[in-house]
Amino acid sequence: MKVGAIIIGDELLSGKRQDKHLQALIRILAARGMRLHWAEYLADSPEAITATLKRTLAGDDLVFSFGGIGATPDDYTRACAAAAAGVVLETHADGRAILEARFGEETYPHRIHMVDFPAGSRLIPNPVNQIPGFSVDNHHFVPGFPSMAWPMIEWVLDTHYRGLFNDEPDVEHGFVALQAREGDLIGLMEEMVARYPALRLSCLPSFGTADLPPHIEFGLTGAPALVDIGVGELRRAVEARGYETRDRKPR
Repeated sequence: MKVGAIIIGDELLSGKRQDKHLQALIRILAARGMRLHWAEYLADSPEAITATLKRTLAGDDLVFSFGGIGATPDDYTRACAAAAAGVVLETHADGRAILEARFGEETYPHRIHMVDFPAGSRLIPNPVNQIPGFSVDNHHFVPGFPSMAWPMIEWVLDTHYRGLFNDEPDVEHGFVALQAREGDLIGLMEEMVARYPALRLSCLPSFGTADLPPHIEFGLTGAPALVDIGVGELRRAVEARGYETRDRKPR
């Protein structure tokens, strides 16, 4: 199952705020031997949010959506998720009970809308202020506040997706090929991709650094044992074409 992220907010696209969720999600997944496959940033546009969710709900990916689930006029995600799923937006009964216990009479008339979720939604507990997020199929919607969003994501993963955890997570190893040019090695890279479909190949050209002349940094990512075999084969093949190689500095 692939994992994706949808990060919503005009303030991110305008530069008023810097996104922190992407790196946090990568870290949270990596701690469980998982990885992020894709991410999309969206403006506070109901049309864009609905279209994106309609597309992703039609697939099988595990998706985390950040932001837009409050009760202010610019919080569109709850209604967009309902429209994308083809269901009505309704007050979640357990969510209502949580808000009433938290706020009492002040739940009404406005706070109650924070638990207007797509029909059939499941709640995601919020350890900070108890106002829950919600899940629709394999899509999980959390607030834009990092202090709330990140433990909520961890709860979702630890509660519902332990079967995806990997006790031996992927590793990434590689080397540097000095004075190498991409165009001269495309054929070799294509051969490696075909021979090792379980590995992910990366190729990062550089015009040179303080301690290295122009070079290409090669990397292979996947199961540790297979990565070691693949890197060794790729390095020998690059050297056979006349290029000097060096170990890559640890990251």
